[in-house]
Amino acid sequence: MTQHFPIGIGSYALFWEFQEGNPAPLDIAGMIDRAAQLDCDVFQICDDPRIEELDVDGLRELRERAEILGIALELGTRTIGRDHLERHLGIAEALGARTLRSMIQSQEIADGADVATAELRAVLPRLEAAGVTLALETYEQVPTSTLLEVIEAVDSPRVGICLDPANCVSALEHPKQVVDACARRTVNLHVKDFAFARQEGWVGFTYSGAPLGEGLLDLEHELGAVYGEGRSPSAIVEHWLPWQGNLDTTLATERAWTDRTLAALRAWRDAHAG
Repeated sequence: MTQHFPIGIGSYALFWEFQEGNPAPLDIAGMIDRAAQLDCDVFQICDDPRIEELDVDGLRELRERAEILGIALELGTRTIGRDHLERHLGIAEALGARTLRSMIQSQEIADGADVATAELRAVLPRLEAAGVTLALETYEQVPTSTLLEVIEAVDSPRVGICLDPANCVSALEHPKQVVDACARRTVNLHVKDFAFARQEGWVGFTYSGAPLGEGLLDLEHELGAVYGEGRSPSAIVEHWLPWQGNLDTTLATERAWTDRTLAALRAWRDAHAG
């Protein structure tokens, strides 16, 4: 049995909804509305520079909108420089977000794990005072073993893993091994399926997203590992959806993938409810 955990979507589940080629792109308020329409518990504003352009009033309006709709907000950015994280912690506080996802960049780890550890320790007091948990994402620029070394050295419940095994495949890490290594430290989960396909002419492969259940993600294994022992991080739906030839088809496919993944997550949660 497992505890109830929040399920929602992030900006990467709406990737084609806000690209410049879309004549009616969704703004962040529209994304929150979409999350509510999909009966989500949470929406993660992830790697969206528009959030940095909002003033205090604009951030408050988003927070109030989400509260009225019953949506918890999370925030996502990149890099672990203390000044950068301090700024985004301020945005997270203004939004009422309790999770801040980020990513260690390769240059931030080039001089060793100790440097990254020191940078993270410098922001620990602010994380603790704000009640915000920093979730560092697994991906190809930093070996999972190194990322875990940093997190274990920081040794704080306020710093953990944002688990996304799809990102690690291009560094030749096996998804199941990444899940097993990171499950106990996971404080945020990105859920997307992924697959290889032969390129035209049978020379090389394309690595991209897939409809849930048709790719390489072992969802049962991932959820079972992450949500064991009473853990309950939010599960955020994302996609790597290639352009489908035209906007209407691409948007329809993106929405169908989202519906499919949300349904699978809810079914698993219901089946394992304590």
